[in-house]
Amino acid sequence: MLILAMLPALTACGGYDYTAHISEAKSDLFCAETDEFYVTLACVEREYPYASDGITCPKTNVMEISLVPVRAEICEYEVYVVGESVWGGETSFRTYAGDYYYCESVREFPKDSVTIQIKWENETREMTATSVKNESTLSVAEALNRAVKAEKETIERLTENGSFCGEFYVRLLRRNVNYYYIGIIDRDGNTLSLLLDSETGEVLARRES
Repeated sequence: MLILAMLPALTACGGYDYTAHISEAKSDLFCAETDEFYVTLACVEREYPYASDGITCPKTNVMEISLVPVRAEICEYEVYVVGESVWGGETSFRTYAGDYYYCESVREFPKDSVTIQIKWENETREMTATSVKNESTLSVAEALNRAVKAEKETIERLTENGSFCGEFYVRLLRRNVNYYYIGIIDRDGNTLSLLLDSETGEVLARRES
């Protein structure tokens, strides 16, 4: 029974499986831009309830759409992902982000590209959003592994009786080029933030809060 209880924390090669402590993983981004809109669709696996408390809860798959009109016009936008099935709905404006946002739970994430339909007033537009990833982009697990190796002392400090006592946020980011954000959160809510090169895993920036 003891061996069975330890199985989730072990990988096939016998090492500790830190991915079991991921509370949020943003694994892909699909982007599209025209002279009217900039759209980003994010594939996110996130715990529920969502809390930065160092404890990992069961996760669900959600798709998040961020719509930014080029012209600052206040409208009631609807966004839809069009394919074998259609999903989407009315967006809400986020003041702090300056975008129109929509989120929905999904069973699986798309690959390569998606068609996004935008509706407002009497207008309709369709855009093809493509993944920002390439063959050299690290996976979520690979990016986390690079961060764990770079922060051995931090990981050891958060390990008790052979078990990691914290949680991870792993997010693929796009700022002209791709990055990975890795958040290491302890049980007191303290966060160590790392910014990694998305292809090499090199730590580019580090901050504690």
